[in-house]
Amino acid sequence: MKRIMNFLIVGLMLMSAPLFAQNPTGAKTTNDRMQRDIAVMETALSQMIKQEFDQRNFFFMDVKGNYLSGYGVTFTVPTGMLNVWGGNEVMVVSGNGFTGSWSSNEDDLAITEEDAQNAEDVIKSPKKNSQKNKADAAHVDEARALEEVAVAGGYRNGSRNTVGTGIATRSKRYNSDSLNAINNAKIIKASKDFIADYGDMLSQLGPEERIVVTNRGQGNNEFWMYGQRAKRSLMSVEAKKSDLTAFRQGKISRDQLMGKMKVINSVTTEKAEPDMELLVSIFNRLYQSDLSRTYYTQGNTYYEHLTDFGVIVHMQVYSSNTDYIERGDGARAVLSMPTLGLRNLSQEERDKKVKELYPVFESELKENILDYGRTLKSLNDNEQLIVDVALTKCKDCGIPSKVEVAVKASVLKDFNAGRIDRNAALAKIEVTKGANQ
Repeated sequence: MKRIMNFLIVGLMLMSAPLFAQNPTGAKTTNDRMQRDIAVMETALSQMIKQEFDQRNFFFMDVKGNYLSGYGVTFTVPTGMLNVWGGNEVMVVSGNGFTGSWSSNEDDLAITEEDAQNAEDVIKSPKKNSQKNKADAAHVDEARALEEVAVAGGYRNGSRNTVGTGIATRSKRYNSDSLNAINNAKIIKASKDFIADYGDMLSQLGPEERIVVTNRGQGNNEFWMYGQRAKRSLMSVEAKKSDLTAFRQGKISRDQLMGKMKVINSVTTEKAEPDMELLVSIFNRLYQSDLSRTYYTQGNTYYEHLTDFGVIVHMQVYSSNTDYIERGDGARAVLSMPTLGLRNLSQEERDKKVKELYPVFESELKENILDYGRTLKSLNDNEQLIVDVALTKCKDCGIPSKVEVAVKASVLKDFNAGRIDRNAALAKIEVTKGANQ
């Protein structure tokens, strides 16, 4: 069945070619073709993820693709708690049981003994002094019943038989973080196969542009199950178009292509990290309206530290406020820009100023990252500091909707120790811009 579905995906990809051949006048632009290719590949990736979960019919996977010139195509996929369970297996999540299907290879992402022990502890030692623990106790009763079914039942056709029902079931135990990790592992596998098999069909990409499949940009991808909160995860698979071309030309093997792909699979840490909290407080203060000379925050900056990846500082910046002036014929809305001390601006005047401020904001952001990012002591050399900024709204201004500025911790340490000068350090800072507004 999987082979048949792959043939269907290839068919979808090839169906678009005649559409372009019918347009010899060149009325369809390169961008039109790119958008069509991306739309088709969104469907292809969604289908391959469904195949990996063995869920083809009742499984919603909303994949979104976006092309950024000079960078490549990014496909954003939802992760977190995927709706992939159904069938007649018993799954126990941190002591809480429910039925669900499960099919995997043993090497997928085995549940550790620690995970199993955590669930065992919840079942054997429920505390009884809070409303939450009373609710937990109710779930424990259910979990005990499910365990008794699994243990008391004999094996039938490789599965454990539910006592007195004649229905074949199996019991697996997970906590929600383990379940999230399993989901991510399956999406990573599907993404690598997708890029290897179909990535070169994005013929518009330049050699140094890339194809990325990630859960970045989808907002908060945490999930809750029976009151248990899973860790936020970061998943990304990336390949350069030049490597895909080399694979298609037989210059590298499939295994070599897979080895060249950049894969990130990380989760947030839970320990308190004073140096990161300090950095966030510094950026919150730097970009308040009385200190900033470009855009400003409203105290909404926060960070997340992802294991073996780095720290991401999230910011939302603004440029103006709306004021109302009372006149004889009623109130009139005008705009003010507090960082510049400007008032009574029209929309056109405000937008012009916002556009002028963007390059200054980007330049100052890089300087601030260099000056204050070196206060971070808990990052490893191979980790990075990323400042992810959602920019002020400015319709048709031509500025990005977001900007991401990244630097490796090793660069910050070298600059702090005087091993490299400011210009050399600034040159190592990478800037990735979102789509223009």
